[in-house]
Amino acid sequence: MSTPGTDAPSDFVQLLRTLRVWDPEVTELPGFDPAAAPAVPVPLFTAWFADAVAAGQPEPHTMSLATADEEGNPDVRTVMLHDVDDQGWHFATHSGSRKGRHLAARPYAALGFYWPVRGRQVRVRGRVTVAPAAFAQADLHARSTGALAAALVGQQSAVLPSLAELERASDDAWARAEREPDAPVPSWTAYTVEPDEVEFFQGDARRRHVRLVYRRAEGGWVRELLWP
Repeated sequence: MSTPGTDAPSDFVQLLRTLRVWDPEVTELPGFDPAAAPAVPVPLFTAWFADAVAAGQPEPHTMSLATADEEGNPDVRTVMLHDVDDQGWHFATHSGSRKGRHLAARPYAALGFYWPVRGRQVRVRGRVTVAPAAFAQADLHARSTGALAAALVGQQSAVLPSLAELERASDDAWARAEREPDAPVPSWTAYTVEPDEVEFFQGDARRRHVRLVYRRAEGGWVRELLWP
């Protein structure tokens, strides 16, 4: 917290203290009445997502994905949401990537969405299932040429000998993606987080944040408020 040998804050801490959370010039904190929330979480998520898009939130479809390896060591990265429906939250990656290996060993994950223009977070936890291969390929081929090219490069999370090798592999993959827009990528895998718990967090300027959690129970969902 301070420079060694002094009581003064470090330059980094001083920089941190100049920053604001939910600057009113870019953030508008809406009210949130949890009593009016729907009985299940997905409609509330899609409503908040559409609101974030309308409010100008950059890349609202990106999310943090947390997994754990065989020893239980956690890891987190940012990935793209592909869909959400009554089954759960959908994303895709290579089965041989680090996250793919984690999910094979421990098929459970957590997701985090943060939309600062509205002071909102959504957290999802649950079991992870694998979609049929045909679904994953159809999802990939419905995306951009760049997405297919990146998938064709493959070897995600493997050690890269040099940037020159990446450039060569990427050029070859782009050429193939443009030549074969339906080129198969067998390792490309679609996953679904089937939620056991979904939390909605609405920030408040006086720090009276509203936290509404949905927990799956026998026969449906239970809704509870949490202290902030």
